[in-house]
Amino acid sequence: MSEEKRKPKKIRKKLLDKYRLVILNEDTFEERLSFKLTRLNVFVLTSLSVTFLIAATYMLIAFTSLREYIPGYSSTALKKKATELSFKTDSLQQVIIMNDRYYNSIKKVLKGDLSAGDFNKDSIIEAVKLEVSEVDLTPTAEDSLLREKVDKEDKYNLFESATSATNFVLFPPVNGTISEAYNLKEKHYAVDIVVAKDTPIKSAADGTVIFAEWTAETGYVMIIEHSHGLISVYKHNAALTKAQGDLVKAGEVIATAGNTGELSTGPHLHFELWNDGYPINPTNFIDFE
Repeated sequence: MSEEKRKPKKIRKKLLDKYRLVILNEDTFEERLSFKLTRLNVFVLTSLSVTFLIAATYMLIAFTSLREYIPGYSSTALKKKATELSFKTDSLQQVIIMNDRYYNSIKKVLKGDLSAGDFNKDSIIEAVKLEVSEVDLTPTAEDSLLREKVDKEDKYNLFESATSATNFVLFPPVNGTISEAYNLKEKHYAVDIVVAKDTPIKSAADGTVIFAEWTAETGYVMIIEHSHGLISVYKHNAALTKAQGDLVKAGEVIATAGNTGELSTGPHLHFELWNDGYPINPTNFIDFE
């Protein structure tokens, strides 16, 4: 028991034994500085110093730009840029999907790939065939209220912001004899007009050229997008005078008639009209002769 009691006392004595740290001048042995130390004080001071250094290093790295130099640690600017790129990628994907749908509809116009079963009573073909006498034009109460509201709004409207679709006039692209008429049952969604070679082909209305290229079956083809959801198509041309993206006016020369493409049997213009994805008979709106 005496030895066990002595052991803790001996350890405590070693920790509390006082020492003096003296700094002397090497040449004169003059005492410059002296410190009274114990082993416990040295241990505590060393521990506090190490803790302070670790804390200071952590603060320096965590709250300064030095953390960006640590491998695997992403910077705030990099995270922000990655987020912006993610949003842009999502937007581009939406645009690509919309463009794919648009190009697929253009391919249908070029190939005439449209079945008769796709039509319904809401199509423009049925609207053209509908006689005015068959429509009940008696205004309802809701219609009268709406007309009164619109009249009041238009009365104080200083600017005419929109034009009526009834004033939309189509210009004949060429004048000639129709060799093959519009035939929905045979899927001939166009009229073929016989003209002399190199006859100027004119735009049916104001619009933007959305397609102007060569195809093996129909030769030089031009497609123009107009207002009110209308698209006009011109096939078997000898040459094109407009390029994709050009703006054209009604009656402006856009091509010359020819006999290009595998499906052509002579100089003529293959002319189509499409409205909101549905083909319509051009002779209902244009006099070609």
